[in-house]
Amino acid sequence: CHLYEKFILGYYKKHYSPKITASASQIEWALDDGISAMLPTMQSDIMLTYKKGDVNKTLIIDAKYYAHTTQVQYDVHTLHSNNLYQVFTYVKNKASKGGEVSGMLLYAKTDEEIYPNNEYQMSGNKITVRTLDLNCDFESIAAQLDNIVQQHFNL
Repeated sequence: CHLYEKFILGYYKKHYSPKITASASQIEWALDDGISAMLPTMQSDIMLTYKKGDVNKTLIIDAKYYAHTTQVQYDVHTLHSNNLYQVFTYVKNKASKGGEVSGMLLYAKTDEEIYPNNEYQMSGNKITVRTLDLNCDFESIAAQLDNIVQQHFNL
């Protein structure tokens, strides 16, 4: 799973720097009272930031490499709730500092028949869930990663 995260981060660093900053940044808690004792560190897998003039856009990508991209109960497929809660928390805390912030769960595609491909508007932020097909040539993988940047930053 760490190789998957590092690959995506490395791709964006190599192909989009300096136009887009790609990092694995920590996200500060949006605290009302400043008390942070015992709060866990929010460490993003991939954070893409585009700043130009008044435009300040951030995409937080949480890369997931699982055998099963969804959970199933009573033949109903749903997203892994902890993953969705995690990326939502990252986005809302980052958005509290300003700018347009969106999030993405990016699963490695498996051989399952059903896989997530959804976009949600949640409390003023876009949360996207996608799969990345790694079972193809590098040009196709690069095109999928490029498409993410094009969709989120209109570049």
